[in-house]
Amino acid sequence: MEDKQVPERDFVREKIKNKPLNHRRILVKAAVAALCGVVFALTMGFTLYVLMPGLRRQWEESQPVSETQTATEETQAVTQVQETQKQETPKPEEITVQNKREPISIEDYQRIQTELYAIGNRANRSIVNITSVVSDTDWFNNSYEREGQGSGTIIGDRQGKLFILTEKKVIKDASEIQVTFINDAVATAQLMKYDGNTGLAVLTVDKEKLEDSTLSAIAVMETGIAGTVHKGSMVIALGSPLGTNYSILTGNITAMNNEISTQDKNYSVYTTDIVANKNGSGILINTEGKMVGVVMQDYNTASSSTLMAVDVAELEPVMELLNANQDVPNLGIYVSTVTDKISDKYGLPKGVFVKEIAMDSPAMSAGLQSGDVIVKLAGQDVGDVDEFSSVVLGLTVGQSYPVVVMREGTGGYKKITCKVEAGVLK
Repeated sequence: MEDKQVPERDFVREKIKNKPLNHRRILVKAAVAALCGVVFALTMGFTLYVLMPGLRRQWEESQPVSETQTATEETQAVTQVQETQKQETPKPEEITVQNKREPISIEDYQRIQTELYAIGNRANRSIVNITSVVSDTDWFNNSYEREGQGSGTIIGDRQGKLFILTEKKVIKDASEIQVTFINDAVATAQLMKYDGNTGLAVLTVDKEKLEDSTLSAIAVMETGIAGTVHKGSMVIALGSPLGTNYSILTGNITAMNNEISTQDKNYSVYTTDIVANKNGSGILINTEGKMVGVVMQDYNTASSSTLMAVDVAELEPVMELLNANQDVPNLGIYVSTVTDKISDKYGLPKGVFVKEIAMDSPAMSAGLQSGDVIVKLAGQDVGDVDEFSSVVLGLTVGQSYPVVVMREGTGGYKKITCKVEAGVLK
């Protein structure tokens, strides 16, 4: 009996069925997982919210403060500079316009000259013309009168008088002095005081003799501030620098390093490119119309006929004495300063070196000699010429004062004290 066999093809064709999906179970698991994720996210967010400020502070504290601030400041500075450069950088067209320099035309030069002359015309209200009448005799003993002319400057108005600054040479030997003002009014003037050293003189005119129209036409000259004049400064010469009354000459300061040596004082000199007469007189004013120099052609040793003036700031102490009707004290010494360099080079004591003693002067009567070095006058130390001159101007004429000098002898310099009586140079 034969066994029955299952056909092979039937076995191969059998299929394994997958287990049916439970959709409900899957949805439950997914919901649980989502819920867990939400809970985790909320927990982490809350933790970071609570802990982050403290962690951040700890991190910042652990960093170098200077480096953080420096980096921040540098960044801000660079940003600000870039913004400023963007704002301030002009356009190329603007640069071209700013750097462009057009030449001065004839019209521009004429306008400058016109303005300078206008300044001079306004300042001429303080200028007067001085006429001096001198009585003299000729070869046949006949009397006659001659006139000299020059200019003056109104420098004061007080106590019913006008005070006028001029030079002694303008009124030398005058028996009568007449002053002509800018409006052609004429008045008689009197000599009050003069300084035989500088040659300055002060005249007075009674205001009661002048009409109101004259008083309103004139003005007192103002003095410029010391140190404002420099080489190249534009100046205006007024008075009679060329011998013609009420002249207005314009020019520039060409040099300031020259000095004139007078008795007891050295003065700074302004040299100009203005042509002047040897006998000219007047003043220099700046572009503000203020007096900065007094013309003193007698001290001009140059061969050229240019105008020279003395710094008015250095003349003011003398002018104040004359204006106050006081004599200017005089010792009659030509001096210079012994600087550190000169002292080291020549072995001189520091102080005021006596270059020369004027004949018949108070210094000669006191026994002072050329080559002496003055170190003290009237109880005050004098280290340079300015200090020495200041002390001299403060002396009282007719009184005696001690002068301490270092005088060279066989054994070197020795201290000597002399007595000098302040005098007046006529």
